[in-house]
Amino acid sequence: MSDHQIQSGEQLRAIVGEVNPVTSLKLGAALDAAARDFIARSPFLVLSTSDTEGNQDVSPKGDAPGFVAIEDDQTLLVPDRKGNRLIYGLQNILANPHVGLLFMVPGTSETLRVNGAASLTADPDICARLSARGQPAQLAIRVTVRECFFHCGKAFLRAQLWKPETWPHHTVSFGKILARKVGADETMAEQIDEVIADDYRNNL
Repeated sequence: MSDHQIQSGEQLRAIVGEVNPVTSLKLGAALDAAARDFIARSPFLVLSTSDTEGNQDVSPKGDAPGFVAIEDDQTLLVPDRKGNRLIYGLQNILANPHVGLLFMVPGTSETLRVNGAASLTADPDICARLSARGQPAQLAIRVTVRECFFHCGKAFLRAQLWKPETWPHHTVSFGKILARKVGADETMAEQIDEVIADDYRNNL
């Protein structure tokens, strides 16, 4: 084992330092007005889950700003819509309700972190409330908020994430990825990509 491997909280604090008392003041156990406003403006979040053995998954969720409904200062409703049907995160919630959410607003360097306990519901009224493009949500993730706070913008500033002039042009070709796995040719790759593009256009 390397002599430089960190194995204790004391070692970690010796490198990172102690928490500034002012920083601790931003931690809350419920959604305040600033958090509610941020969620109402957010079109995108990532949802972190894990199973009972600690195996983790992070899943993106996105739609029009305000797609996450706020029931009250302790409760959020996150719609689950059509996807790849792997349902890793949803299965994790059934096994282990502890979740973390990171809300983002384009052009804003700060993010909102929410930690809590989640459950799944297929209540027709809730799914209808979370409708988009004329379709109700397949189900909803109800999150009971246990901790909520804003994260500073340093990571986004370092990454220059909201500066379009720094963005690389990159497209993921699922067709090429899948074609390689099954030994298919470029024609098959193009056909797969067209099917996926059509799904993006017509099946959100």
